[in-house]
Amino acid sequence: MNLLAQALVQLPAHVVLTPHPGEAARLLGISNAEVQADRPAAARALAQRYQAVCLLKGAGTLIAAPDGGLWLCDRGHPAMAGAGLGDVLAGVIGALLAQGLAALPAAQLAVYLHACAGERLAQQGRGLAASELCAVIRELLQEQSACLS
Repeated sequence: MNLLAQALVQLPAHVVLTPHPGEAARLLGISNAEVQADRPAAARALAQRYQAVCLLKGAGTLIAAPDGGLWLCDRGHPAMAGAGLGDVLAGVIGALLAQGLAALPAAQLAVYLHACAGERLAQQGRGLAASELCAVIRELLQEQSACLS
């Protein structure tokens, strides 16, 4: 993200950016407070500036497309604000992209699965470890699999 913010690298096509508000602020050259004051505008600005699908992580993750489309995921749990959970999200996005899903649907599905997995784990009443999400994400996919019915 730092190299991208400094314009030292260019993004390939069909990329998904997953910044948290601090990284989004750096990429846009504005303050974190400005990002948080208008999260939808920040997400759209990132997607347009970098011509990439952009997730602005946080409570109410936003998914923005370069054409101005914007989606909100209102799922998840406060316990998900921990180390490594964003890395799991990026890994799920990468796995979906590697299976041939386009950037926008890969981002949308990954965000939804990630948030639902966090909710399910949070019901157990303890903190979340990032590594725990993977098995639950797989369970969620299997529950929705057309091959099971």
